[in-house]
Amino acid sequence: MQQLVECVPNFSEGRNSVVYNAIADAIRSVRGVNVLDVSADPDHNRTVVTFVGSPADVEEAAFRGIDKAAELINLDYHEGEHPRLGATDVCPFIPIRGVSINDCVEMANRLGQRVGKELRIAVYLYGNAATTPEREKLSDIRKGQYELWKTEVETNPARLPDFGPAKAKTWGATVIGVRPFLIAYNLYLNSHNVEIADKISRTIRYSSGGLRYVQAKGFLVDGQAQVSMNLTNFEKTPIHLVQEMVRREAAHYGLSITKAELVGMIPQKALMESAKYYLQLDELIMDEQVLEYRLQDTLDEADATPYAFLEAVASKEPTPGGGSVAALAGALAASLTQMVAGLTVDRKKYEEVQEQVTAVLQEATTLREQLTEAIAEDAAAFQAVMAVFRNKELSQAEREAQSEQATVNAAEVPLRVARLSHRAAHLAGELATIGNINAVTDATAGVLLAHAAVETAVLNVKINAASVNNKHLVAQWTEETDKLTAETAALVEHIKAVAAERGGFA
Repeated sequence: MQQLVECVPNFSEGRNSVVYNAIADAIRSVRGVNVLDVSADPDHNRTVVTFVGSPADVEEAAFRGIDKAAELINLDYHEGEHPRLGATDVCPFIPIRGVSINDCVEMANRLGQRVGKELRIAVYLYGNAATTPEREKLSDIRKGQYELWKTEVETNPARLPDFGPAKAKTWGATVIGVRPFLIAYNLYLNSHNVEIADKISRTIRYSSGGLRYVQAKGFLVDGQAQVSMNLTNFEKTPIHLVQEMVRREAAHYGLSITKAELVGMIPQKALMESAKYYLQLDELIMDEQVLEYRLQDTLDEADATPYAFLEAVASKEPTPGGGSVAALAGALAASLTQMVAGLTVDRKKYEEVQEQVTAVLQEATTLREQLTEAIAEDAAAFQAVMAVFRNKELSQAEREAQSEQATVNAAEVPLRVARLSHRAAHLAGELATIGNINAVTDATAGVLLAHAAVETAVLNVKINAASVNNKHLVAQWTEETDKLTAETAALVEHIKAVAAERGGFA
């Protein structure tokens, strides 16, 4: 299952399309990221970009967006209806698939540290990533907005950022965090009286005694009173319940809802639950009775070809490149080993090796997961090297130090891939020798793939080592990679002979 994280950064520019499109393009420059929506609001003077991808790709894309926003947006000249603290005002991570809240918290901490160190932007962590209870709520961090923050950040200990300098800069501060899926939903009234929208907002929002998981405030937008809302848990407080409560409160003032507005994306489940409510389809089984759900299930089962990854490798972008492909080859080797082990365990014919094969199966599973993660890690390591060269604020000494560290990391990722793939080769070779004879060629294919992974990963270690000044460390790498390649090459020849004998095609 592919890991997916959503990121929904809010940028303090919604009027100049050149600026917010440049930020969106910076995010799109990460090949593995899919930008789903760019929603600009001129009244709020704010743009929300919604994108998804693997954790490593989303983390890198968020960094590039924050970098570009700091370059192009000056908060001293910013005006708009929506509260804001920085050029990139808020940058939340939302777990979508195969990723936990804790995984996203780790992402937020890594990104916050990098933004603070490389871009010199003050960073505060909020939501599930908050370092103190006082910073869990975004509104508490953003109190007084940019104007108050810039007067207090250097003197008020409560304003000390989690990462980055406590310095007032024209790009302000960025709040990075983790939260469940949030629906930004606005309802317009047939009135220009914003006080009524404010009264309704106070009635429905949780902080004033209203609905749980609802944040609300009244605005005047295009001459219409607007009840602007964030629904922070649509499964516990569904969107139709909020809609009906606003409708009832508006009627109390002799008003009605004229239209609704969605900012950014919404989960299909939220709409389907509202459809069930309004159509009174209480017995609807969505997975079975909704056509698109059934079709998606069929498509997911029908084709497992990794088209997106192949297209990404084939593109002119430098990542994913040979290092990521090496990790994929190693992961495929471990996957074949798992398959052969699964065809061997619990078979009476192979009962004498059950304990040995079960151990191989468990280790191969772990190897596959580690090598799969390394696919994105390798690309991120290369991008981190490039980020050092793009950082124009670094002194020569800082650039050299950060470049050395980033290059060392860019070498250590493929070195780890070589180690893991070397081990995968041995596990596959073990099953080629004792595993299900009908799958001996699959096990041998695992050895061959692992060998290719080792050789390719080692090439990436060497190319990075050429730029590393620590010659003692480079010598250690050379000694280890020479041993890994020699041992894997020898294993290949041995297992090919074993396969030929067991398979009867010698």
